[in-house]
Amino acid sequence: MTEIALQTLSPAVQTLPVGQERWQLHSHHSGSHKASHRMVKEHLKQTTQKSGWKWPKKPIFFLSDPHADAEAFLASLLATGGIKPPKQHDKIKLTRLGQRAHFVIGGDCLDKGPSNLRLLESIRALYRAGAKVTLIAGNHDMRLLMGLRALEGQRSVLTEHLFVRMGKKVVPLIAEVFTRYVAPNPRPKNCPSLDACRRALYPRDDWFYRFPQAVEGRMPPEAIARELERMGKKIKTFEAECLEYGMTLQDVYVTAKVLQKLFLKPKGDYGWFFKEMTLAAKQGSFLFLHAGLDDSVTHILKRKGVRALNRLYKSQLKKDLFEFYYGTVANVMRTKYRPVDLPLTPKGVRRIHRLGIFAVVHGHLNRTEGQRIIVKQGLLHIEGDITLDRNSRRKEGLEGIGLGFTQICPSGRVIGVSRDYPRQKVFTPAN
Repeated sequence: MTEIALQTLSPAVQTLPVGQERWQLHSHHSGSHKASHRMVKEHLKQTTQKSGWKWPKKPIFFLSDPHADAEAFLASLLATGGIKPPKQHDKIKLTRLGQRAHFVIGGDCLDKGPSNLRLLESIRALYRAGAKVTLIAGNHDMRLLMGLRALEGQRSVLTEHLFVRMGKKVVPLIAEVFTRYVAPNPRPKNCPSLDACRRALYPRDDWFYRFPQAVEGRMPPEAIARELERMGKKIKTFEAECLEYGMTLQDVYVTAKVLQKLFLKPKGDYGWFFKEMTLAAKQGSFLFLHAGLDDSVTHILKRKGVRALNRLYKSQLKKDLFEFYYGTVANVMRTKYRPVDLPLTPKGVRRIHRLGIFAVVHGHLNRTEGQRIIVKQGLLHIEGDITLDRNSRRKEGLEGIGLGFTQICPSGRVIGVSRDYPRQKVFTPAN
């Protein structure tokens, strides 16, 4: 796929809205109906009566769901005023604003394309420039980690399906690594046969029978049924999708071993990526994460705080992949408050409010008219996924390079900037 030239970034930034408007909480792009407007206003009234909002000491720029589009990510960084126009995707210099700002990347850096590796190298360049960066774990990012970890050690019915479970969305990344690191070299002499590679990458034939038995009592019946249905579809299509990219399962197996070295080893080219990643971050009255909350997470936050939640995230990654991926930790990265998701009740929301957290800032749900503010489950959510990557934009009928950010200002304002909405949206809780 043709890359967008970096020279187009500055002209793209010029397409951003200049004028501002009060965030219209009742309009289609921020809640869809007047009832939402009333809910937000009532929520703000209740929270501000009990205690005032706390704002970060430094400006925060929230950019989420770049989905392997380095140009959209760099254009959004440039639009914040925090970096100088880059001449290379992996060379970034900060402005004075960028030196004192805090950049929060809201997860889902991987998949979709056009280039996972270029995007990761651009994020790495932001770190190397000296920026303060918080990298939030997204469900698409974790799928890769789970798939690679599942190939390590002894096979288990609880995890042996996780590589193929990544599905076709991860195939472009596998193909990128295959093209850059594997294809230029002869295939290893000890490479297993095609059938052996299939057995190594896929769950065993009786997995569909054994998995429901193994997880009975640990997953709701509807979640088990949904997982089996999803896996059935992915097993049928995974090999064909790899072949579309010119890779046999032997190629995929060899590339998976290279991916493990690149991402799981400390000295791997991308070993920093998962090491830097965290589940959640709190700044003032704002909690930054990828998707949402549930009652068990609010209980952890009440008892031990955000650091303890992040420690649990790191611990489960090392010790219990199943509990991590199907439990409360991963729910933070994928909940849409559906019946199959873990619940957030009014009791959990009260816990969050007593901690001084009045808004969740997240990605995960892409919007086509800029950011949205809405009350979900009784908690204020600022939705910051504004459809940056070009493949999603093409499907949504959006023109041009994806571009925008959400800014949390020390002065007490939230500003939503997107090329897909004609004005900057300004939210001031006190008004």
